[in-house]
Amino acid sequence: MAEKKLFSLVATVSTENREGVRPVLEELVSGRGSVIETTTGNGDGSRRGQSSIEAEMEGESANELNRSLLSALRKVEKRTRLRAEWTSGEKKKITTARTETE
Repeated sequence: MAEKKLFSLVATVSTENREGVRPVLEELVSGRGSVIETTTGNGDGSRRGQSSIEAEMEGESANELNRSLLSALRKVEKRTRLRAEWTSGEKKKITTARTETE
């Protein structure tokens, strides 16, 4: 088993089901970060929920953490977009992931 490391996350989550996604985000970052919600236009007159996340999470790798975050979000809403930047150690950028399903 690999040693767990501390990673910092700065991410944006876009979804049409923010009421369903919000509790998942809150649980994942509870006590280790914050979730701020905003609303954006889709260009077609509809509104899309967007959340900004800043948190610290512990895991074996940034990729593993990114997969688990996206998996948890997609259990609630398949059409969820995650744009994440993970850093570790001396604030060196480890992984930038832009994962979308639409």
